[in-house]
Amino acid sequence: MGLKRQKIAKKTISFYKYNFSFRQPFQILIDGTFCQMALKNKIQIKEQMPKYLMGEVQLCTTNCALKELETLGKELYGARIILQKFQSRRCAHLKDPVPASECLLSMLGETNPHNYLVATQDHTVTAGVKKIPGVPLLYIILNTIVLDKPCQTSLDHVKAVSLGEMVSVAQQQSIRSLKEDKGIAQKDGERRGKKRKRKQSNPNPLSCLKKKKKGGPTPPKNTEQGQKKKRVRNKKQKTEGGDNLSAPVVTNA
Repeated sequence: MGLKRQKIAKKTISFYKYNFSFRQPFQILIDGTFCQMALKNKIQIKEQMPKYLMGEVQLCTTNCALKELETLGKELYGARIILQKFQSRRCAHLKDPVPASECLLSMLGETNPHNYLVATQDHTVTAGVKKIPGVPLLYIILNTIVLDKPCQTSLDHVKAVSLGEMVSVAQQQSIRSLKEDKGIAQKDGERRGKKRKRKQSNPNPLSCLKKKKKGGPTPPKNTEQGQKKKRVRNKKQKTEGGDNLSAPVVTNA
């Protein structure tokens, strides 16, 4: 029975590894109800949790969960001693503590960006976790730790990603990191409403040249009043005395 339970857990962990980028060491958020149930059933959380999940784990809690156990009195003293041994993660309620159920759900947010697993016996936390995609749920039943199967919200999210209807959280983080590495990350809405400015370029040097006039037959040059220039030639004439007189003779050139 133990091998079968571990096999199912391995399959569930593989689902979260492949679809939501879970990696070791697994971060497990634990509240006082889980510690109280473990104490009642004599379960060593630090020893059994890594064996069950087949990997390294980081057991952690919040300040609100510790404060809640302090206010509940001596009945939960043993659970408080166990919870104090785990790492305390900083929450947003350091000055004004809230109930542990509210604090744990606030640590998950809407998309569980830090890949937390949640270990609880609280029905309020369980109901809230099942509304968030990608949150593995651990609880104790029949003296054993059980990793719950993926909730319907996680299955619907994976289906939507496979159909291309949305981008997975891992893809969003990888895109954001690539933009930051390239230095092109911008604030939301910065590009919206902006027109792209055209870069001013120098004019084409060929377009600056003067256009040549289309060649045609050059008209003949005429003299005044459209007449050709006439050449004058002197012609000698003989007189009665035998003298030669020159008279101008006009010929056409």
